[in-house]
Amino acid sequence: MAEDGAKTGMEGLTERQKKWFASVQASLERDTGKTIEEWVIIARTCPHEKPRARADWLREHHGLGVNRAAHILSEAFPPELGWEDADRLRERLWTDPASIAILEAVERVVAKLPDYVTGQRKGFTAWSRKVQLAAMRPVRGGTAVLGLALTPDASPRLLEPKNEGWSERLKAKLPLASPADVDAELEALLKAAWERS
Repeated sequence: MAEDGAKTGMEGLTERQKKWFASVQASLERDTGKTIEEWVIIARTCPHEKPRARADWLREHHGLGVNRAAHILSEAFPPELGWEDADRLRERLWTDPASIAILEAVERVVAKLPDYVTGQRKGFTAWSRKVQLAAMRPVRGGTAVLGLALTPDASPRLLEPKNEGWSERLKAKLPLASPADVDAELEALLKAAWERS
């Protein structure tokens, strides 16, 4: 479960994220002349089954940008688990007890920071202030990797991320082998990422 005071699910969006989603929705009809309902009907005529191919099809055949295509597809083909199912997303992602122990250690450190939001995604758990400050995903073998809104030169322990799938703001990653890796230095790094977010 999320720490007390943290928001999860749809409430797990920052005010900035909520405004962004609302602006995508509001501008869709204004800029395209079609309602979301009309776009859903169009999206369901797509000959492809894979999400990426569907998004490419909407962009190529209907001139939609990445964000609008993603929004339409999420309405036309809702995922089995969406952001409002934060607890179930978390349960499916974090299955290894050793990885869960690392997650819980990081959550205890994040809980010391004021004004943060926890957001659970299919492939990672994220923490934001105004924008994303950190994200973490489990790795096979009971370990985890933590992404931070810092650059790798902030600590010799930090590495450059490669195709992690979380916010591009997270410019550094830190492999975590056990809860013992969640130490005073990591606490300082999380605080520095929080300050930048």
